[in-house]
Amino acid sequence: MQVLDSSAFIHEYHTDEQVASIPDVQAELEGEHAFRFDAMEGAGMHIHIPAEGAVETIGRAAEETGDADVLSETDMRLLATSFELDATLVTDDYAMQNVAEHLGVSVKVIARDGIDEQRNWRFQCAGCGREFDEKHDRCPICGSDLTRKNPA
Repeated sequence: MQVLDSSAFIHEYHTDEQVASIPDVQAELEGEHAFRFDAMEGAGMHIHIPAEGAVETIGRAAEETGDADVLSETDMRLLATSFELDATLVTDDYAMQNVAEHLGVSVKVIARDGIDEQRNWRFQCAGCGREFDEKHDRCPICGSDLTRKNPA
């Protein structure tokens, strides 16, 4: 089974496999893309609402990779759906790919290149320059904002 992100509908993705999505994706789509969602639902696409526990698991994984601040609620629910259904996530979103790889969820990329490696982001203080593994609201040393930094 494949779980479709909004990019699958926007890029007119086709597959012979069973597909699923979530109501939040339908809410993001407009015009012909929304019509495509409705048509696929009418043709048997499974509409899934993930359990809150699965969404919480995704949230913890996103905190571990440093992607929590860039994932939307829809992204988290799509990841949770793929996790629950043991399905392939179809998306072009890099942060979603990173969290999926962290959890062992397979990903199919549509229009962009997929990620080359999983990243566990670090956070750097804009004021004092110190680096942290965990995201804080502000630097615990000087109080300045933190920015996400590639750990390489």
